[in-house]
Parts: sequence; structure tokens; C-alpha cells
Amino acid sequence: MFSVKPMKPTFKCYLPPVQTDVKKTIEPPIKKLEPKLLQGEIVVNEVNFVRKCISAESSQDDLWGKLICTNFKVSFIPQDAPAKQKSKLSHLLLGEHDIPLTCLEQVVTVNDTKGKKKVLGSNQKLKFNPTELILYCKDLRIIRFCFDEAGPESAKKVCLAIAHYSHPADLQLLFGFEYQGRRYHESKGEHVNGSSPRGGLQTPIFDRPSDWDREIKRTGASEWRVCSINEGYAISQSLPEYVVVPVSLADLDLKKYSMFFTDQRIPLWCWNHPNGSALVRMTGINDPLQQKKIDQRIFTAITKSHPQRSEVIKSELDKCLPTILDIQSAFVKIRQICVIDPYEESEERWLTSIENSRWLEYVRAFLKHSAEMVYLLDGKNSSVILQEEEDRDLCCAVSSLVQLMLDPHYRSLIGFQGLVQKEWVMAGHRFLDRCNHLKKNDKVESPLFMLFLDCVWQMMNQYPAAFEFTEAYLTVLSDSMWIPLFSTFLFNSPKQRAQHLMDFAKNKAIPQGEDQVVYFPPVWNWSQQFSTKDQTLFNNPMYVGKGAACVQNGEVKSFRRTKQKNYSSTLRGTTASMRNGLRGGEETLPRRGSLVSELKPDFSVVKDESPSERFFRDWFSRPADQQGVLIPLLMPSHVALWKLFFLRWVPEACIHKGGPMTAYHKLSQLVDEIEILQIHLRRYKGPSPGSTPLPSPSGPPSDQRRMYFKASSPNDPPTPPDYLTSSFPFTPVGNLCRRGIHGTPISKFLNGARIWLSTETLANDTV
Repeated sequence: MFSVKPMKPTFKCYLPPVQTDVKKTIEPPIKKLEPKLLQGEIVVNEVNFVRKCISAESSQDDLWGKLICTNFKVSFIPQDAPAKQKSKLSHLLLGEHDIPLTCLEQVVTVNDTKGKKKVLGSNQKLKFNPTELILYCKDLRIIRFCFDEAGPESAKKVCLAIAHYSHPADLQLLFGFEYQGRRYHESKGEHVNGSSPRGGLQTPIFDRPSDWDREIKRTGASEWRVCSINEGYAISQSLPEYVVVPVSLADLDLKKYSMFFTDQRIPLWCWNHPNGSALVRMTGINDPLQQKKIDQRIFTAITKSHPQRSEVIKSELDKCLPTILDIQSAFVKIRQICVIDPYEESEERWLTSIENSRWLEYVRAFLKHSAEMVYLLDGKNSSVILQEEEDRDLCCAVSSLVQLMLDPHYRSLIGFQGLVQKEWVMAGHRFLDRCNHLKKNDKVESPLFMLFLDCVWQMMNQYPAAFEFTEAYLTVLSDSMWIPLFSTFLFNSPKQRAQHLMDFAKNKAIPQGEDQVVYFPPVWNWSQQFSTKDQTLFNNPMYVGKGAACVQNGEVKSFRRTKQKNYSSTLRGTTASMRNGLRGGEETLPRRGSLVSELKPDFSVVKDESPSERFFRDWFSRPADQQGVLIPLLMPSHVALWKLFFLRWVPEACIHKGGPMTAYHKLSQLVDEIEILQIHLRRYKGPSPGSTPLPSPSGPPSDQRRMYFKASSPNDPPTPPDYLTSSFPFTPVGNLCRRGIHGTPISKFLNGARIWLSTETLANDTV
């Protein structure tokens, strides 16, 4: 007799096990799905047998698991945890499937069988059992969960819990206050045992006179001084305690003038040009009868601070820039186009829709106006006053961009973070209201800081060697606005911050006099969120800065910027492919399309040419100094969509082994290889007199290297790694899921790799 082999089963069941028979049908028993909780984090509701939708095309890749709501986040724990992906940042405080509650824009429940849906708010009732939950996030993700096999009552409760806890009634209910209190006491030993001041933070906070003194000294503002009349917020509720004012203005005069300014905000010094010109920001004057008199006195004091007694020019931002409501409207439109609307038109029509949103128009407007201020400060040697009714929105963006264009210090990582701290946080930008963390008033919400980051990216895109940080850093910084664990983006003013943190310290038994930076740190200590390895993604391999190493005549040297009369002097001998700091291939068009619409299409001298036209014509006719003045190109063809931010979650826009990240990968490997060769060169020749001693003869270990991607060995394949995509270090998988899909037009594939959004949102959705 022949033994018959048992046949392999031909049917595979994809249905989840029925709840009531879990223990009988599955062996071994299902593992307990437990969330990873931070100090002070508690689970408030949960539901099992939830399906997280990964793809809109089919449910084959969907994940089954438990959906949990805590007092900090919405967390999904898959039953079968997939292998850890290399294609994204590994966050130390959030898991792959976690969403902070402050990141939720809208919580939408759907019942397919009844054809109902509801946008949930706090303390609302839900009259139907949801079959789906769709979370619209402020970082542009759309996360979708299905309750096919979940208990209907449990599903309803978790939806209501998510809606309730994402609408905190008070600022103190944000999770950061609980978390930082627990974290402080658990790490108290580290503080006692003599850690470095301010927790080792290198970024200046500008809450002490010493930070302002250093800035005065760094910029050579000898005719300006630190003033303490606002100590204890005695004069203004929205200014920092310490401000910089002209030496010629006495404290008594400032106190007298303060009553005429909105919220008693006396004018704020921002920056000094080496030629003596000053950049100052100021509110409106609330008494029209006193306006001329007060203006004259402020102008006179600023003129006296200039070595050449140059004139002072005032720019009224409210009259020449879009309002915060305009900016919010444009952002809502561009978000709709990029991640919510279906994409069925030609690429040209899609780009037209982007332009019609007016977001890029507003980006151009801010860059253009900032560049015009650069001309006044650098080309005309005039001091500039930026005036806005409250001096807490438009002034923040313009003053920051002007300094970014003029001062290379602010293009370094620490310098840029200090700039944000000085011109946004301490100057009283209303982050709490503009981010709408408490979801109390949609009318005051506006992504002005996001628009500023987009403007910075535009400059980085045009001058890729001038910035120490990367677009991944800017994107992570924008995401950090929605993580309520840091003091940077939580408050409307320095006083509100100080008051809440004082109450917080009292409630958590933190010793009086303890540094607020230690017990409720700002976002700038990135080791709170990312490993040392992941933080290397912030380092730009192309950066030409003070510390950039080079090899000259066999000697390893560091690039050092010599002291110059002004920032306009240029580096000669720049290669044609990088002329004016532009990537190769961009040179022929942009040089002719200048900053201002009046700039002539060639560089020949023109009759009746204004001084500003001559300034810009001269600047664009020379190679750009990466450590000098940078002026952006502003024709519509030069201002591009920031794809890593707006399209990182869109699967159709994700190019496998393509996009700018492939160039970043190769450049990082090259820089890493150069640094290794420099180490070997030093070992061979011995240390030169000006070189820094090496910690060990073999060089830094792998985890201390500057670049994320390490130099490849001869055995490594020449192509980029499989996990590298145009969305790196983020991944669209499971982060943008809608209910239907339309095919991508064949013309898109024929026209190259530019594949855009091709999915559709919830039918008849009003989101």
C-alpha cells in the first residue's frame, strides 16, 4: 500500500477570530496588547478587534489590534507587530501608530449601514454606533479605523473619549504638565549631581539679561543696552522681562512712552548690522494725537544709535502683507488640495489649483518684503522699524526672515533656534491661540509659524550650502508644535509661560528658584525626542559654515569667516554649477527673474534705475557668499511647493529610491568618507598647529559620526537602500487612508516620476 501525503489547505481565512471564542480557536492564546506609557500617562478607554486601514485599494494589508485613548495620545497596538521599519524616524516619546491628542484637527465617526457621520467635539453624545473612525490630524495625516468586529458600545466609548480628551478645558490639563512633573522628580538625582547649567541646553532662551548682552556684543550694537523696566512684567503683559533699547533713552522716558503703545509694548530691538543700522519692531500707537510726537522721539533715539546718524525708515506690515485670516484660509485650501481632494486632473491643472490657494503667493509676499528690508539695512545703511498693530504676528515672521537673510549665524542650527526663541517665543507670538491647542476659537487659529518655516525652506532650496540644518529638521520642528510636552509652543506670552510654570512648580512640589528650563524644558533639547543617530538627519552635508572642514595643500583646515566691513562681500571662484548658491541647471532662468517685479531682464545699466534696483541687480550679478547676504529668487517658477511637508503622507507622491533624499544619501556618504580620510591623514602627518585634538587615533565611533548615512564599503551596492523614498525619513504607510481611490492617469506615468494625489476623501465630507 502507498502512503498518501496529506494535501495542503487551499483556503486561507483572512477574517479575524470571533470575540467569544478567542481562547478556543487560537493557540497559543492571544498576547496581551499593552501600550507603552510615559510617566503620568494613563489609559482612559480602549477597544479590541479594531482594524487600522493601511491602503485605500484593499484591506489585505490592514492591521488588527487594540485602539487606546490615553490622557496624552491615541494609540493603536497591532496584534502582529510588523518588523521595525528603517524608513522613518524612531520617536522616543511616540510609537509608530501614536497620535498626540493636541495633533487632532477633527474626530469624525461614520456609520456605513445608516449612512450617518458626525464630527465629534467635547462632551457630545453619539446617537449611532460607529463603524468607522477617521482622525484628521494637524500634521496632515488622515488615519482611519474600522470597527467591523469590535463591540459597538466599546467602539462608541473610545470615540467619545478621544473627542473629549482632545478638547481640554484648561491649559493645565495638557499632558505636558503631568509628564514634566513626574519626569523632574524621577530624574532629580541627575540635577543634584551637578549636570551642566540649564540642562546642557546650548540654545539661548533670552529670559536672562546675559543672553541679550551676548547678542548685543555679537552684533556690535554698542549704542544699545539691556533694559529691565519690565521685570515682573510691570510694564507690558506680552513683552519679555528684559528688552534691548537705545542707550540714549532713559528708563523713565520709556515708562512714560509705554502708555501710548498697544499693550504698553515699547519698541523691541531685534538685530544690528555691522554698518550700524538697527532692525527694530514696534506696535501701533493707540493715541493718534500723540503718534507724531512719539514716532519722532523713537526715531531720534534710533538715529543716535547709528554711527553715521542715518535715517530711520518705518514699514507698516499691516498695510502690505496678508492678514492671519488670509494665511489660515490659504493653508486650509492647500491642505485640501494636497491630502483631501481626489486628484483626477492633469498635472498642470493641479499646479494651478496649488497656485490658486494663494499659499505660495503669501510665501512670496513675506520673502519679497523681507528682502526689501534687507536692501534698506544693507544697501541703504538705514535703520528699519517694522510696525504692526500688536507686533505679535507679522513682525515675528518678517524680522526673522530679514535676520536669516543678513546674518549667517542664524543659518546654523543653534543660531536658528535662538532666532525662533528671540523673535517668536519671547516676543509674545500667541502659539496657544494660533495653534488652537485648546480648540476654543477657530477664528484666531493661523499657521503663521508654518508659513515662516516654508519661507525658510524656500531659501534652503535655493541656497542648499548656506544652512547647517535640513528640511527634515524643519519638518520635525513643525511636528513638535503638536506635542504638548515642551514649553516652546504652549503659551501666548512669556508672562503666561512664567505664571503657569510657577503654579506648576508649586503644585508639583518643585523647589522654589529651580530653573524653568530644567523642570519644563523647551523643544530645543532634541535628545528628548530622538536618538543621537536620528538627530544626525538634521545635519546638512553641503553646509559651508565656520566649522566646515576642507583640505588645502594636504593640510586639514577649518573654514573661518574673516571679519568684514559688511556681510555683502562675496566668495570668488565659485563653480558654475553652484553659482550664486543655486543647484546646477537653475542658473539661466533665475538670474534674470529678480527679486522685485521692476528688476530688468538683463544686468546692463538702465536709465532711471532706482537705488534698490541697482542693489539687487549688483547682488544677483555676483556669486553668492554662503556666509554673507542671501536674497531669494521670487518669480513664481522659483517658489516651489514644499513636498516633504505637504506630500510626505501621500502614497502616490512617494517615489521609491527617488526624490531629494537620494542626493542627501550620497552626499552624506561622501562627507562621512571625507571625515574618515581626514582622520587617517592626521594620523599619518600628525596634528597641525591649528587642528583640534582627536579623542582617539581611530576617530569617532559610529554613533558619534555627523552623518546619518555612513560611507559605503566597496562591497555595498551602488544603488540607494530599498527603504529610501522621497518621503524619507517619514512613511505614508497607514498615514493617509481614505475610503476610495481613482486610478492615476496614464499620462502621469508617461510624463515621468511626478505622481500626485489620486485618492478621494470621505464621500460628501464637509471637513
